[in-house]
Order: sequence, then C-alpha cells, then structure tokens
Amino acid sequence: MVTAPPATTSRRRTAPRATLATLGAVALATLGACGSAAPPPDPPATEEASVEGLTRADVDAWLDRTIPAGIEAGRIAGATVAVVHDGQILAARGFGEADVAAGTPVDAESTLFRVGSVTKLVTATAVMQLVERGEVDLDTDVEQYTGLDLPHDHSVTLRHLLSHTPGYEERAAGIIGRPGVTVDLRRSLLQDPPAQVYEPGTTPAYSNYGIGLAGYVVEAVSGMPFEDYVDQNVLAPAGMTSSSFAQPLPDHLAARVALGYPTSDDPPVPFEMVGVPPAGALSATATDMARFMLAHLGDPTGTQILTDGTRRLMREPALDDTTLGALAAGPRMTLGWFDESRNGRTVLGHGGDTLAFHSHLQLWPEDDTGIFVSFSSTGSDHAVHLLRDAVLDGFADRYFPAGDTEPSTVDDATRAAHAQALAGTYEGTRGFHTTFLTVAGPLQPITAQVVDGDRVRFSAGVGQLRPAVYEEVRPWVYREVDGHRVLAVQTDADGRVQLIGHDSAMSLMPVSAARSAAVPALGAGAAVLLVTLIAWPVGALVRRVRGSRQTPDGDVPSHTRTRLPHILTRSAALSAVLGLLTWVYVMVTVLTLEPLPDAVIRVAQVLTALGVLGFLAAVWRLTAEVRTRSGWFRVTTATVVLLGFAALSFGANELLLLSPDITY
Repeated sequence: MVTAPPATTSRRRTAPRATLATLGAVALATLGACGSAAPPPDPPATEEASVEGLTRADVDAWLDRTIPAGIEAGRIAGATVAVVHDGQILAARGFGEADVAAGTPVDAESTLFRVGSVTKLVTATAVMQLVERGEVDLDTDVEQYTGLDLPHDHSVTLRHLLSHTPGYEERAAGIIGRPGVTVDLRRSLLQDPPAQVYEPGTTPAYSNYGIGLAGYVVEAVSGMPFEDYVDQNVLAPAGMTSSSFAQPLPDHLAARVALGYPTSDDPPVPFEMVGVPPAGALSATATDMARFMLAHLGDPTGTQILTDGTRRLMREPALDDTTLGALAAGPRMTLGWFDESRNGRTVLGHGGDTLAFHSHLQLWPEDDTGIFVSFSSTGSDHAVHLLRDAVLDGFADRYFPAGDTEPSTVDDATRAAHAQALAGTYEGTRGFHTTFLTVAGPLQPITAQVVDGDRVRFSAGVGQLRPAVYEEVRPWVYREVDGHRVLAVQTDADGRVQLIGHDSAMSLMPVSAARSAAVPALGAGAAVLLVTLIAWPVGALVRRVRGSRQTPDGDVPSHTRTRLPHILTRSAALSAVLGLLTWVYVMVTVLTLEPLPDAVIRVAQVLTALGVLGFLAAVWRLTAEVRTRSGWFRVTTATVVLLGFAALSFGANELLLLSPDITY
C-alpha cells in the first residue's frame, strides 16, 4: 500500500500497492489481480539443511539455485538479497540488472532499491527512540504532540498507530505523487484525512495514513523534518550510509538507484514519489538493510540505535484481548513488526510494495538471523509475489524446518458447526467505507466455504495469492493446512462471525446483504437501461415502416399519448449509462494512482443523479401505459424499465456514488 488496500497480494502490503494491489485488486487491476500468477520454477532438489547449515557457502549456493531462474521466468529485472546470522552479514547478493537498457548489474553494496512499506520499520524505530527518551508516551493522544486538529471521534495513540488499529479507512489520494511535485508530510496528513470508522484498538486495518501520522509525531516532537531526524538518528548511527528518505534522491545516490519496471521487457517507470514518506519512501541497499537487521538483533555494526529493553518492548504484542477480543488469539502486531512466526519459531517481519518494487524483511530473533529481499519488477502475471514467497518459505524450511504440528483440541461436531458458521462472503476492514471507492469491497469479495465436512476453504485474498484450506486447532483459531498461516475468529453472543483476524494488521468482516446486492443491482439496472436505449431507435424504425395512423374511433395512438414520459425515461437511461461509464473511468484512474480532476467525478455524479431521477419518469410512463390500456407488451416493458431504474438507484445509493463528499 506503501500500498495497496485493499488487499490481496501475498504478504503485508504497503502503500502504493495496497492500495494498489488494496487498492489494486479492484479495477480492479490493482488489489487482487494476482491470483492467476504462475509460480516460478522450483529449484533443483537438494539435500536438506538446518540452522547448522546456515553458512555463507550454503546460502550463496541456495540463492544461486533460486533467484536467477525465478527472475528470468517471471521477467523480473533485478533482485537483491541480504542474510545476517550470529552478528555477521552472511550474504549480500545482487541479481539481474539495475538498468536493463544500459546492462548495469545489481550490486548489493551499491545499488539502492525502493523498499516500500519495509520503511515503516524505520519509522517505528524512530518513534521508539522518542519513547525510550521519555519524550512521548505510547498511550497519549497524539494530538497533544502534533497539534493537528483531525476529525476523529476517538483519541488515537502511538500504540494504535504502530499496531495499525487507529480505526482509519483506506485513503488512495496522494499515495504516489507526480514527479517534480514536492512532498509535504503535514500537508498530506491534513488534506482530506480518512474517516475513523472503527474504535481504536479493536479492529486491525492496515493504515499508511496512520504510520504517516506516527512519523509526523517524530517531526513535531524533534523539531526537525522527519527525513532529517531519521537520517541523523537511525540511518547514520546504524551505518546505513547508502540509504535515504529523500525524494528525489541526492545526486550521489540517484545515480545508483535501480530502475523499476512492470516487467523486464517494459520501459522503466518514473521515480515514485511516496506522498506519505514515513509509510514507504526509504531507498536502501541490501547491505544497509543488513545493518538495520543487525541493529535490531542487538549486533549493531554502528552505534546502538535502541536499547535492549526498547527492542524487547518493540517486539511484544502491542494490544491484548481487552480491546482485540478473540482476535488476540491469533497473530498480533507488535509496535511496528508483524508476527510472522512459523515452524515453531518466533519470526517478525514486514513486507513492502510500490508500483514497481517488492520487498520483505524478516527477523528470527531467537536464532539471531534475518533476511531481506527486494525485486525491481512486478513481473509477468505478478510473478514477483510468488517468487518472493518462494524465497522466504524456502529460507525458513531450509534452515529452520518445522517440527510437529499443533494437534486440534476441538471435537469433530464443534469443528463442523464452526465451519458452517464461518462460511460466507467477506471483505477487508482495510478498505473504503465512506467514499465512492466503497465499491472495491463487494466488487471482489473473499469467500469461505466448507470442505471435507469441517474445514474451511478461503478464496485468494486472505494474505495469500491462491485459495487455501484451514482447519480449526483451538476454538475459533484456524491453521492453514500444509501451511503456517493462522486465523482468529471473533463472534457475537449468537455465534455469528464478526471479524476474522489474519496477518496481524489485517482482518475481514462479513459483507452485508445490501452491499452484496449493490453491485449486481447496479449491473442489472445498467443492462436494462442499455437495452432500453438500443430499443429506442429500433422501435422508431418499426413505427416508421408501419406508418403512423389513428385508431378507428379517431383517437391518438397510445404511444403518442405516452411520448413525453418515454422521452424522459430514455434521456434518463442515456444519462445513467454515460454516468456508469464515467465511473468506470474514475475507478480505474484512481485505483491506478493516476491524477484525476474533481470535475470528472462531479460529471459522473450528475449523470448518475439524472439516471436515478429517471425512476420518477419510469413511474409516470408505467402509469400512462396502464391508463391508456396500451397492451400487455408495453405495460410489461414499462415495468421492466421501472425495475431497472430502481436497481440502479439502489446500487448507486448503497455504493455512495451520489455522496456530496468526493474525497478518496
């Protein structure tokens, strides 16, 4: 999301692509369009390894068998990887090309990659420095530090912001700015802030805006621009001399940054200006990210950036069941880290995506180990997400293989009953709820269905690219079959599902019946009105061929007496169809993070409003047809048209297409 809403690619997303891939699946080409991706070829089978085999030679050999084949098959321009273990940089490798046209190879020491939302770990580190010094408190309303008068119904604290539970809906505008436009953090936070749609601390809903606000606390309290504070207090002390939040990069670093590509066969994309820098603006080399991992493992190559006590505090779950309820039984956010534990070991991590770059960092703190990986292309059919998962999964299973799995403590009858209760249609809490982009949720819902009598199969989107089957191992806690993911379910007093927590900072909620019906209703209404428009000239042609004539008693034909409501109905149908086509353009433009004038949205709304008013014209037409006894065919046709306008009106209102607030 720095990305990308919305989401629906493999691990934790950042702004641009949460919002692209959160946001993206909608078009909905940005939030969940990765389900069709083909996996990279499996590396050749090798002997099993373990933590004892975690040596420089073995890691290098494993990477050589995994990365080159994957980036070639997926048409990914370049990749960079760093592995640390026992206080040392065990491996730092570059693969592919930083500049395809120039043939410049990726070098782990000198080539910078945009790390997307992995940036948030640096921001959280800066916040925890202020906590450590006593300059801020985790549980104090952040307005006391920022002075920003934000339209919140509930107070928001740093604990909420770092755990992605401030209650904000998603925001798309300003995630990626145009080249040449100066990024201003304060202005970005004050311009159309997202609505607070959940009570803070209760509902995991990943928020780039929330981390941006946490970064602004650092700026306000330190008295220096956020980028300067981080450079002087985190990057430089950690020895990260080839890293920067600057946008654009200074000349000495700009010449070394890898170009980002849709695929290695496409032209590069411009340097991405992240509108909320604390959420995703960092550019860094693999070796610098290795130094950052070592600092958080307590083996700094430079100056210690956090005390041991603060690092331990940062790794602990930020919230408990007093606010999270039953979701606390699943993976929980720490103060900045995702709980990505697997194979019986504690794993902390964070992923990140921009439009072109895709990264992930994981620490195995109990094993004094870390891995960072970044790619400079999305690749063909979004192959990068599967390759990234293949690298992380391969590393875990090779060096930290799983032991015995947790046996289920739930009896067969309860598992079957809970599976039936869990079956249904869901959408992410990280989404749009008060804006016209609310269509993103029901347009690509996540479904859960019972399989094997007591297991639940979720469609793609629950933190993974493909459907996955889960089994209940503890009451309302589900583990992925043949996988490591865990879901926690919160129900009401009657056993109805309220929330499904996954991936620490993400959760799902049931799609209401009204929202489920809204998109089909809108589509059905549009189809009816389109047929009405097509029938208009056809009917006129038929009447012309037959000729206009009076009835035997000299009366005017019934179609003449209903001409005005017919004209108004058809005019409204034309407006409705044009309005919906304009909305399609608006949605695609917004969800691909392209600039869009407000006037275009207003045009879509005016055309849609005229279409909705067509309901009144359709009532008039039906009434006229009945009164003139024009025949069953014309009455039936008028009734169908009336229903078409009713469906259009219901869908437009349910999806907020006529809301006076057009912020997004």
